[in-house]
Amino acid sequence: MAWNEPGGDNKDPWGNKNNQDGPPDLDEIVKKMQDKFSVILGGKKSGGPGGAGADGGGSSAFFPILIVIVLIVWALSGIYIIDPAERGVELRFGKYTETTGPGPHWHFPYPIETVEKINVDELREASHKATMLTKDENLLQIELAVQYQVDSAENYLFNVRDREKTMREASESALREVVGSKKLDDILSVSGGREVLVLETEKKIQTILNRYDTGFLVRKVNMKSTQPPQEVQSAFEDAIKAREDEDRYKKQAEAYERDIIPKAEGDAQRLNEEAEAYKQQKIARAEGETSRFLQTLGEYVKAPEITRKRLYIETMEEVLSRSTKVMVKVNNGNNIMYLPLDRIVQQSRSTLEAGETSGGFMPEHSSIDSSMENRRRGSVREREGR
Repeated sequence: MAWNEPGGDNKDPWGNKNNQDGPPDLDEIVKKMQDKFSVILGGKKSGGPGGAGADGGGSSAFFPILIVIVLIVWALSGIYIIDPAERGVELRFGKYTETTGPGPHWHFPYPIETVEKINVDELREASHKATMLTKDENLLQIELAVQYQVDSAENYLFNVRDREKTMREASESALREVVGSKKLDDILSVSGGREVLVLETEKKIQTILNRYDTGFLVRKVNMKSTQPPQEVQSAFEDAIKAREDEDRYKKQAEAYERDIIPKAEGDAQRLNEEAEAYKQQKIARAEGETSRFLQTLGEYVKAPEITRKRLYIETMEEVLSRSTKVMVKVNNGNNIMYLPLDRIVQQSRSTLEAGETSGGFMPEHSSIDSSMENRRRGSVREREGR
């Protein structure tokens, strides 16, 4: 049964005995709460004749302890931890004081000091695409992407307002300066033109960023596309293809040169050696002929008639040895015998080759050849004697 219903005990839970129909008294609620805290902290409950003095003593002991607890909690709120990829920038009433590295740190809690955590390992990227004018007054459309990190957290936080815009403008300024100092053929060259352009642009961007203390560190510059405007795209593609063909033909010619020159040098060396050998052979043969002639001359001086006949016989022997037919004059007759020496010699050679193949068999025709040769030489000597 409710406390304010008829028949109830009419006991107000808020302790408001006189004003049962009105709202609870806030002073009474606060007083009861103070009594409860006083009991917890070792004080006495208020009320009664000595309640005022007891309440005053409990309140005086409670509030200092409460203030100490609040100060401890407030001081502990100044502890913060910086991750390995971050740097902490401490601000005292909004003014920079120091930059802290990874690990736990403490600062005066808010509102005296605050901490801004900056990720310095994050790889950021800024892209830019623009049409630029080269040194030889040709238009070129270039798309550039710059990857960078935060190098100085305090400079990054205080010296740059619009960081992305600053990076784009610095990249465009550096790229225009580099492109404006080069010709179109140098930029579109297949032999390192783009690489040189990227390296020079990267150095220029970093120089501009350092000049304004932006706290940025350029890691890599990527040239996404380098092409002329759409209106002259086909003509430039033909020009690029022609340059590629030129470079390919040059490389083929260099390869052919590296292949043919050693061969030519080798042939030249071989011909020189052959010529030298031929020279030495001719000299040796001439010296031999000279020596033989001088020796023959000495014999001729000693016996002219005998030497003359011997030379005649040797000459006729050499001449007749090349003939394949032999004419033999038979004494006391008019018939002349014909011997087909060419067929006999050819048959003897074939038989000799067959004998060598079959194991060194000596043909019988060799004796025939020897007898015929001896007979021929005897007939020649006989004629010469007559």
